[in-house]
Amino acid sequence: MKDNTKNNMLLFQFTENLKVLNRSEGTIKAYTGHIRLFLRQHNSVDLRAITATDMESWLVSLFEHKKEDGSNYTTGTICMKVRSLKRFFEFLESANSIFIDPMEEIKEPKNDTYTKTKVPREILSTTEITKLLDQPNLSTRTGIRDRTVLELFYSTGIRLQELCRLSIFDIDLQGKMVRITQGKGRKDRVVPMGKHAVRFLREYIIKVRPGFSKKNRKTRILFLSQLGNPLSNQVVGIMIRRCVNSAGLRNKKISAHTFRHSFASVLVKNGADVVAVQKMLGHVDLKTTQGYIRTLGVDLKKIHTKSHPRERDKVSRKSMKPDIKRMRPEYEKS
Repeated sequence: MKDNTKNNMLLFQFTENLKVLNRSEGTIKAYTGHIRLFLRQHNSVDLRAITATDMESWLVSLFEHKKEDGSNYTTGTICMKVRSLKRFFEFLESANSIFIDPMEEIKEPKNDTYTKTKVPREILSTTEITKLLDQPNLSTRTGIRDRTVLELFYSTGIRLQELCRLSIFDIDLQGKMVRITQGKGRKDRVVPMGKHAVRFLREYIIKVRPGFSKKNRKTRILFLSQLGNPLSNQVVGIMIRRCVNSAGLRNKKISAHTFRHSFASVLVKNGADVVAVQKMLGHVDLKTTQGYIRTLGVDLKKIHTKSHPRERDKVSRKSMKPDIKRMRPEYEKS
């Protein structure tokens, strides 16, 4: 029991360290959850006595583990568990709480299936997007609000949580930009908005939001309920599902994130610079953005031929052909 109490204290210190490092709430919750489960399964074990062999056996057990429904852990879940323990033991070693990091040589499993899950599964066509956007009833205040939410999702690729956190000061209707503060990974960014999103935002801010904020004048949150409360992730999710059903798309798995995938995909498909798309999406790793290219099967050679100035030069085929015979004597001398 004494070791268990000590281990819990070490977990608490690790959590506090993550907060100091400004890690997101989601990351902290995921890491501590997996670590707490590991400590519970290894109750009263002195962490200093754990070896690399022990952790290798633990990794093998993850692949063999059966959940209550009889299914196995996905490779993505196993990767997150491994990552959590790696960060935990790295912290313990740096704090001199253990002598040797038993996770140092343990690698996250690589699997094509896991890679594919990182790539958007559901991409909506322009026709499907239009159907969804047309569902809110624009003769009502909530309908205008909901249409504004959908337009902003598709116009900016913003995440659900980022949208719900927007304040009225984050919207620049004149410059057609939206500022996203403390996005995923605690990163700030500015994203351009299209004309349709700007038009509906202006309508919502001027004519709709003042009526919603009567009962909560102090709030600066952009999207509000009729009672003046900030829209929650759940409420927005329900609204999207309602629009999906009424649009006749109930067979598709469509969520707020589907708009983000569709936003990025249509930009990439039309030849947008991948680095620019990465910045708009707020991706830390460019590989995540490049996943959209692989999913769409974009012909990079075709884009290169169309975009590169040297490829557009009109040079006769004869002048482009190297004179091998003339080059051969010089080659033989060398």
